[in-house]
Amino acid sequence: MADTHDRVPAIADLLDRFHSKGITMVMHAGDYCSPFSLSPFHQKGMALLGVFGRNDGDRESLSAARGVGTEIYESPHSFEVGGKRVLIVHDIAEVSGRSIESHDFVVHGSSHLQGTKKVGTTLVINPGEACGWIHGKCTAMILDTDTGEVENITL
Repeated sequence: MADTHDRVPAIADLLDRFHSKGITMVMHAGDYCSPFSLSPFHQKGMALLGVFGRNDGDRESLSAARGVGTEIYESPHSFEVGGKRVLIVHDIAEVSGRSIESHDFVVHGSSHLQGTKKVGTTLVINPGEACGWIHGKCTAMILDTDTGEVENITL
C-alpha cells in the first residue's frame, strides 16, 4: 500500500480486503499524511511496516504510534522476511540500481501509478494510490513473499 493521503474510508476498505485474504501485515511506501490515517490499522489490528513519504506532515505523531503494531522508518528501509530481502522506499529515485538489485522485492510509491517490473532478479512493485485522489481508483497490491506472486486490488 502507498499514498493513502488521509483517505480513511479507503484505507479501512482496503484493510478489510486484506483481512478477508488472510493478510496480517501491510507494507506502506509512504504518504500517510496525518496521524489519524493510522486509525484503521489500529482498529482492525493490522500490523504496519512502512516508510515516510514527502507529504507526511506530523512525523513525530506518526512515529509515536510505534509499539502498537506500527513501525514507520525513514525512507528507504531494508528488512528481511521469510529469508527474502525487502526494500521499502517512497520514491524509487531515492535508491541506486545496485541497491535495488541487492533485494528480492522493492516496494515503492510516490508516482501513484500501480505496476510491477523486474530489475534483474528483483521484483519492483508500486501498489498505486490507496487514496484514489489523482487517478480515481483506490489501489493496493498483495505480495506473496514466498512465491513472488502479486495480486492487484482495486476498490
